[in-house]
Amino acid sequence: MSFGTIFVTIVFVAILMFSSYLLATSTIFTMNTLSQSFKKANDMQNGKLKTEIEIVNVSVSDAQNITVVINNTGKTKILNDDFKYIDVFVYYDIVGAAEGYTFKWIPYTETYPPENDHWTVVSISPDSVNPRNFDPDEQMKIWIRVLPRIESGTTGWIEVVMPNGISASSYFYA
Repeated sequence: MSFGTIFVTIVFVAILMFSSYLLATSTIFTMNTLSQSFKKANDMQNGKLKTEIEIVNVSVSDAQNITVVINNTGKTKILNDDFKYIDVFVYYDIVGAAEGYTFKWIPYTETYPPENDHWTVVSISPDSVNPRNFDPDEQMKIWIRVLPRIESGTTGWIEVVMPNGISASSYFYA
C-alpha cells in the first residue's frame, strides 16, 4: 500500500468518525429537547386537571360595578403575579341602546378602585396561608368596573378564565 492510499483511508475514517459524532450529538440534543417539551406539556396538562374554579355569586351595583365571588375548588394555587393573566369577559346590555349588547375583555389592574373596563382583587379569604395568592379552598372577590353602563332589568353573562385556560361562567341580573 502506498502512502497516498493510507492517507486517504485515515482521512476517510476521520470524516466518518466526525460525522458519526455530529449525528450522535444532534440526536442526543434533539431527544433532550423533546423530553423537556414533553415534560412541560405534561406539567401543563397536570395543572389543568388539578385546577377548578366556581363562580359563587355575581352582583351589580350602580349599573357600572360588578362584584364576582370565585371559589378555588381545585388543587392548584394561582399566584399573585399571575393575576394579570386571568381573563375576564363580560357580555351585557348597554343603557339606553336598542339592541345594544356589548361583549368585552376586561384586563386586570392593581389600582383600587379599578378604572373603567378593568378589574381588581377586592379580597381573598381566608388568606392566612400564602397571603395575596389564590390558594385551594379560598374565595376571591373581584371588582369589575364597566363603561358603558349596564341596562337595568337585563341579564348579562360573565366568564373568568384562569392562566392555564380553566374557566367558569355565570349569568347575572342587573
